[in-house]
Amino acid sequence: MVYKIEVVERDVRIAIDENKTSEQLISDEDIDTLSLNDIIRSKIVEAVRRVESSAPVRYLEEGHVFGDAIYWERNGSGWTLLPDDFMRLIAFRMSDWERTCYMAISADDPLYDLQSSRYKGIRGNVQKPVCAVVNRAEGKALEFYSCNSEDAYVKRASYIPYPEIDEDDGIDISERCYTAVVYMTAALVLTAYGASEQAAAMNTLAKSIFE
Repeated sequence: MVYKIEVVERDVRIAIDENKTSEQLISDEDIDTLSLNDIIRSKIVEAVRRVESSAPVRYLEEGHVFGDAIYWERNGSGWTLLPDDFMRLIAFRMSDWERTCYMAISADDPLYDLQSSRYKGIRGNVQKPVCAVVNRAEGKALEFYSCNSEDAYVKRASYIPYPEIDEDDGIDISERCYTAVVYMTAALVLTAYGASEQAAAMNTLAKSIFE
């Protein structure tokens, strides 16, 4: 869901005020000559990134589609290029898989080395597939392990992009993550003001949304 930045700014100010930390902060105009709203605005993108990078999948929206083209390698494995704005995998599933992958490993994960094993039972398979986000010569890609046949196709592939403020002064935030984003933004703002205890409290509130 796209939220107007002015709405996020308002809600962050309310969150700070409700936790009785705003009276001194709002009246303090000596923070690099920026207004409170300017500081809030400068922290929103980072707050969305932090929250949506770590939130449980069930709190995220369907995301953006990828995987239009796949390239096959040996043993039924393959890969597809990821969009430039890729931040986090939401879901990936090939048509002959019995389950969907909701998390991707990295190239330095011990499980990744097992995908090149000559023993079929050790590699990812249709019963227990494995996805990995890696850097290839072609660019950042998602590798998948593995399919029974190269006749398989991408059945589901979606991701969360890096957040950004659009030309209409809005930002896309998963609706169920919004409250956490507000608290996280407040935490970052309070940190900028040097209010470390209040920032820690806001950070705790942000994380509690997913408990």
